[in-house]
Amino acid sequence: MNIAFYTLGCKVNQYETQALEQLLTRRGHTLVPFEGEADAYIINTCTVTAVSDKKSRQIIRRTRKTAPDALIAVCGCYPQTHPKDMEGLSVDLVAGTGDRTGFVDLLEQTWAERQSVTALDDAMKRRIFEVLPAGGLEGRTRAMLKVEDGCVNFCTYCIIPYARGPIRSLPLEQAKDQAAHLAAEGYQELVLTGIEISSWGHEFRDGSSLIDLVEAVCAAAPGCRIRLGSLEPRTITGDFCRRAAKLDNLCPHFHLSMQSGCDAVLKRMNRKYDSARYYESVKLLRETFDRPGITTDLIVGFPGETEAEFEETLAFIRKCAFSAMHIFPYSKRPDTPAAKMPDQILKAVKEERAHRAANLAAEMERAYLEQFVGETVPVLFEEEREGLWRGYTTRYTEVMAPNGENLHNRLRSVRVEGVEGGSLRGVLV
Repeated sequence: MNIAFYTLGCKVNQYETQALEQLLTRRGHTLVPFEGEADAYIINTCTVTAVSDKKSRQIIRRTRKTAPDALIAVCGCYPQTHPKDMEGLSVDLVAGTGDRTGFVDLLEQTWAERQSVTALDDAMKRRIFEVLPAGGLEGRTRAMLKVEDGCVNFCTYCIIPYARGPIRSLPLEQAKDQAAHLAAEGYQELVLTGIEISSWGHEFRDGSSLIDLVEAVCAAAPGCRIRLGSLEPRTITGDFCRRAAKLDNLCPHFHLSMQSGCDAVLKRMNRKYDSARYYESVKLLRETFDRPGITTDLIVGFPGETEAEFEETLAFIRKCAFSAMHIFPYSKRPDTPAAKMPDQILKAVKEERAHRAANLAAEMERAYLEQFVGETVPVLFEEEREGLWRGYTTRYTEVMAPNGENLHNRLRSVRVEGVEGGSLRGVLV
């Protein structure tokens, strides 16, 4: 079959699409662009917000309209949590977030028998981590290594625990093997990803924690940068920092999920920390690492958020001085407790708060970047756009530099000469 993929959502979805691509090509199938003609179109969906659901439905309908005779398969979080929504969308194969190898079998079966199939399990009953092939398409500089699946935090705005089930972790030895394999394939950077990687090893009940995994992966791929995905703030302890600081190839970039800087809002969100514990993590990182990149997520306009509570969040953001932020107006996710909370915030108010937070984030980002003007930094280059090669430092700051040769997947030193937007501008040394 000629097979095309369309992926919505997070890095875990991207990783799983790449794994499916490998499983399918190993069986002799051919990957083709989604915009062209294919025998089968696979849509890997997201359900983190109602907007995500809408986007998934739109791409399914559009694909069926443009390819009426093709096989259309839908997988991912949306059908896992809302299987009835698939009715009436003319989908040939409906699957969820589990058993990707079985999904490939079903795809071939559906193609051969030309009969629609729905194959969904109960995500809450999963107990085993599904090991999938790591790595991806040619031309990438970094590879994602999925080390964990599932979440048991049950934040009031989030449906993902129901889509992914409880925590399951990639065993340590297999993580080491996959990291070594990716390094041997030529990847210069590995990103440890998962639904909630801070929970890695939780179900082993032997004291294993994320830092054990990080040490093992760093040792297995000594020539690769190792970058961590999003972290729960309580992951950052004195022991974590002391051990992490000894790892030469661990990137000093830490994405600490925040969502709000106001304790009352954090409590309504059912987050498991308060602003004091969060700030303790920020301080520990800055005491341990040289100017670490500390990034975060923020949700503005959560139900019940008053202007005073938002101002409290803005003050906390200033205190943390993040190097970069992702800012989202709260989006009501049906079937979550937050969707039923009183005092839902008007769209205009959410947008205005997002704008104010974004202005502050841009100010902090520029202040962080200006520290590096005049210094020489190592940059892993990814792509050329508009005459400039672009890549990233270990702190996950984008760097742009002019150069006539191909720098893709090359690690070079750049002397920083200035700041341009949210990037550093420099010349190769």
